[in-house]
Amino acid sequence: MKKYIIVFLLIVLTCKLNAQIKIADDSQKDNMPDLALLVSYMQGSFSSEEQSKTDTSYFDIRLQMKPMWTIRSNAHWIYVEQAVASKMDKPYRQRVYRVSQLPDGSFESKVFTFSEPLKYAGEWKKDNPLEELSPSDLTERKGCSVFLVKNDDGSFSGGTKGKGCESDLRNAKYASSEVIINKDGMKSWDRGFNENEEQVWGATKGGYIFRKVNN
Repeated sequence: MKKYIIVFLLIVLTCKLNAQIKIADDSQKDNMPDLALLVSYMQGSFSSEEQSKTDTSYFDIRLQMKPMWTIRSNAHWIYVEQAVASKMDKPYRQRVYRVSQLPDGSFESKVFTFSEPLKYAGEWKKDNPLEELSPSDLTERKGCSVFLVKNDDGSFSGGTKGKGCESDLRNAKYASSEVIINKDGMKSWDRGFNENEEQVWGATKGGYIFRKVNN
């Protein structure tokens, strides 16, 4: 009987410790500067599997976002890799984001590409992704920056501005992005439009809902 009582007490103690750790983590994030908080929300592994199961018009997409070049203090750099769940070794989108805070308190996530992206597929698994590259190896996608503001509920939301983000995918003329980010994940709606303002690619019902599955 004593053995079972000890085991029970250990289980209770473990649960209490886990709860205290979670509260401490949440409290720590509450006290983070807004830029650091935004970056903490953006980094991790994300999945749209849940959404794809409830609405088959959405694919099961996996999104990996890993901090990189962490020794650079002028901004936060994030390596981004996006792939269909069944083809994780062949991502269809690889980007670098440069996240910074603007003088008015809002945030800008600049978008960059780089040569031979598939050569770096899986870099998100490394402690220092794209370590062999430098900012001079990147090409900025002009007009594709995502601008974000912090909301009263602690989330961040925003998107691209105007029609300056050029895209030629499926005869598109420009692309737009709308994003909402919080501690549990993000909702991202990327769309392409032709010269007649007709949508030619991207989800039509609304954004992809990515649940954070790992920090």
